[in-house]
Amino acid sequence: MASDPIYLDYNATTPIDPEVVEAMLPYLHHQFGNPSSSHAYGITASEAVVSARLQVADLLGAEPEEIVFTSGGTESNNMVIKGLARRLASQGRHIITSAVEHPAVLEPCYSLEKDNFCVTFLPVDGQGRVRPEAVKDAITSETTLISIMHANNEVGTIEPLGEIAAVARERGILLHTDAAQSVGKIPARPDELGVDFLSLAGHKIYAPKGVGALYIRSGRHLDRLMHGASHESGRRAGTENVLGIVGLGKACEIAGESLEAGDAHSRALRDRLWQGLSSRLTDLRRNGDLEACLPNTLSVSFRGIDATALLTEMGDRVAASAGAACHSEGVEVSTVLTAMQVPLDYAMGTVRFSVGRPTTEQEVDTAVQVVAEAVERLRETSLPPS
Repeated sequence: MASDPIYLDYNATTPIDPEVVEAMLPYLHHQFGNPSSSHAYGITASEAVVSARLQVADLLGAEPEEIVFTSGGTESNNMVIKGLARRLASQGRHIITSAVEHPAVLEPCYSLEKDNFCVTFLPVDGQGRVRPEAVKDAITSETTLISIMHANNEVGTIEPLGEIAAVARERGILLHTDAAQSVGKIPARPDELGVDFLSLAGHKIYAPKGVGALYIRSGRHLDRLMHGASHESGRRAGTENVLGIVGLGKACEIAGESLEAGDAHSRALRDRLWQGLSSRLTDLRRNGDLEACLPNTLSVSFRGIDATALLTEMGDRVAASAGAACHSEGVEVSTVLTAMQVPLDYAMGTVRFSVGRPTTEQEVDTAVQVVAEAVERLRETSLPPS
């Protein structure tokens, strides 16, 4: 029987940590109560939610009452962008974000544009960084929110949020960050970042899919997207997903305990992967900021290669993500690579590799061999006949 592919796509999703599974099991079986119920079953469920809220808050260096549980990063982002836009519409209808945000930020912004809000999508430099000066220049008297991601999901670049926060504070503008890719990999404490709102997703930190959280700084308020009963202190209606929330809480606890060791582990394996590929192949480009970068993320462009064809050529041996797709209408390059102005002959061959806690040196070394051989085969078949 063929073995499972080597998984190098941890930025897409992570497996559930065994300790997280163990913590969740009681709430999958006999602890099934509704946390809003006043009997013993409900009290047990309510106490589990309280405990998990404290675990998430501890990881973020926040207060438990500043944490709202959601269905994931997408909902958290929508809650802030749409909820704040509506609440502050009488004060202004301008939002600033960047061209390299995840669709969970870009799409709510596009939706607001249809409702007569104005959105500025800031450009980035060749490393994918937003210039704080560009943020400052984009602010108008109508600006109510700035939303800039903490770290990019495709190339791993960490944005200069501290400098952007200083600009926002100077002008009295609220700041949100999508931290789905950074939480659990690098420190992501709202007070240190200077943000008013922070979104995170459970399935990026070894918790289940379908659960996330939103940090709302004390004293900040949003219009609700979900209407119903007064769950989550009246901020997000709907019976809490106790099973997922327990898993998220445990995952945050583990992340807090292993942050430093996880950083070193990921950085060593990511660098080993890059060194292996660059020693075997020519015409490579490494994308993103080489210093201010997520420790687990490696975006590589293979010149003259179709990324989709490369993933197919790697077959069932290595799992990664493409940064471009080729089809009959032409090459569709990701918005991130386009914004970074990566040359097309490189951009079309971009693959994102992302390592995780379970990744081993042997897996990385095998992946180097598989990827290098696949690239060599594709380049050989694309050579013109002599």
